[in-house]
Formats: sequence, C-alpha cells, structure tokens
Amino acid sequence: MYNPSEVGKKGSIFGLPYNLEQSEIILIPVHLDVTVSYGLGTSKAPDLILEESSQLDLSLLNISNPWELKTVMYDKVVQSSQNEIHRGRARNVITALEAGREPEQDQLNFINEYCKEIHRSVEEISGSFLDLGKKVGVVGGDHSSPLGLIRALATKEEFGIFQIDAHMDLRKAYQGFDYSHASIMYNALREENVKSLTQVGIRDFCEEEELFVSESEKSIHVFYDEQLFNKRMEGVTLATIADEIIRTLPDKVYISFDMDGLDQSLCPNTGTPVPGGLQFNEAVYLMEQIVRSGRTIVGFDVCETGNGAWDANVAARIIYRLASLTGVSSGLLKFK
Repeated sequence: MYNPSEVGKKGSIFGLPYNLEQSEIILIPVHLDVTVSYGLGTSKAPDLILEESSQLDLSLLNISNPWELKTVMYDKVVQSSQNEIHRGRARNVITALEAGREPEQDQLNFINEYCKEIHRSVEEISGSFLDLGKKVGVVGGDHSSPLGLIRALATKEEFGIFQIDAHMDLRKAYQGFDYSHASIMYNALREENVKSLTQVGIRDFCEEEELFVSESEKSIHVFYDEQLFNKRMEGVTLATIADEIIRTLPDKVYISFDMDGLDQSLCPNTGTPVPGGLQFNEAVYLMEQIVRSGRTIVGFDVCETGNGAWDANVAARIIYRLASLTGVSSGLLKFK
C-alpha cells in the first residue's frame, strides 16, 4: 500500500519501503577517503546521501513509476575502524612528498594493504548479490571505492566503462598509493573483461595519463570538457555530441560517476574540484541516451560526494536517476 506522494520511510534510501530480500538494486556504501589528496570528507558521503535522499519527490519526467524499482542501501557499512588511522598515515606520506622527502615505506605498505582489504570486501559483497541476480551500485567514498564492484562484474561478463569525471584517473599510482582515487581507471582496465573506457568532462590530467591513453591496447576515448564546450559554442547540439560519445560504447556499460565531473556549483565540497564541468541535466541526458540506444547498464557508482548537505542532495538525485535508468535497461522499468 506504499504511496509515493506521502512521507517516506526514515532511514531508507529515497524513503522507499523495500528490504534487502525484496531488492532488485542494492547500493553498497563505501566509507573510504584514505588516499584523498586535496579536500577531505568524502568518507562521510554515504550517510549524508541516505539522509538527504528523503528530500526527493519520486516521479520522473521520462520514466514510469520509478519508485516501483525495489532499491535498497545495504545496511552493513563497508569500512574499518582503521580508516582514520590510515588517513593520518597517508597525510604523513603526502607531507613528506610535498617537502621533497622520501616517505616511510612502512606507511605506504600499511595504506596499500588496507585499501586492498577494502576492495576485496566490496568485491565479495558485490559478488554475492550479483550471484542472486541483483543489480549493484557503489556509493562512495573517494573514487577508488568501486574497484571491488568492477572486479566482481568482470568475473561474469564483458563491458565498457562510461566515466563522467574532471580527471582521467589513469595514473599507475599516485603519491605512492597503488589504489589511489587517481588510479581507479588504471586499475579497472587491468581486468580482462573491461574492454573499453569512455571519459566525459575531463579537464585535469597529466602527461603520464595522456601517454597511457595513446599507448593503451584497450580502446580509450576521451571527451575533454573544453572541447565539448567549444562544440556547443559553435552550434553543435548536445544530441549530436551524445551520438558521438555513445558510438564508442559496447552493448554493456558500467557507469562511473565522479561528482567533480559536474559544475562546482553542484558539488562545492567535492574532494578535488575543477572549474568547468557538466550541468545536472546534461549529465542526465547523456546517461538516458545510453539506455535509449539499447545498451544495458550492468552496474554503477557515484563517488567523491563532498561533506555537505547540498552535495549529498545532488548526489542522491544522480543515484536515483542512475538506479532508474539501470532499471529501464534491465526491463524492470519503462520509459514513458
């Protein structure tokens, strides 16, 4: 007897009344920001997003009855009491590097092993839900958070990654951290069944990453934010740009959404903000066109949400759209 126009269930994602057993989509919260190199607080995002998600009205313009998709947030938090300890160790490493000193190798080893443990945990949890036929999304946390989910999916099928982000995240390691937020796509592409990477909104990158793109044996397509802006200024429609982007994608797509891919007014407290970026409806349009093209979303993540109510409010809306579009692409919901 759920009424989507009334007050939702407190403590439940989007106020929805579903439980884990009923679920069709499960969101795994990952409270991780050990390797963050600039702003802190993304580890607090899952709880803030859960709280702010109750502010959403649930009807969508283009999708019928999206609240009928049984979406839940996993109630066992993926984190460890060691997070803050390792965050302090990471700060020591970064401080040493910025001062031109070699960091202590023991510190790096502890951090890398801790991050490996978190990713292993996410992979095991994700895999158990995938085995039950559930769709899974990760709510970070910094952008290293979804590596375990990507690995779990890659044991089951081939897919490409569609990434909205200000950064390429293609460093082999950053600041000595093997599982840095700046290395997530480098690590993801090491999985055999991750066949391609399409990046949209990129506006901060380094020489190492440019070389990686040009030399990679896998298909990598980069749509730089400046180029997209210039095309729009020259009269090219977003529909035409979307068609060009979507042609680079395979039939099965994993969507990785870093909140700093948006204009900073929408994510003022994100970990590594960069001027420029997509507007909310531009990002939603691109993701919707992926589904309208007949492609299937196999999984997704939303990461780098800042420690602020507005950041979490926007992120909750992105997650709701992504979950709903995943539902459409899987035949669980329909476009109007």
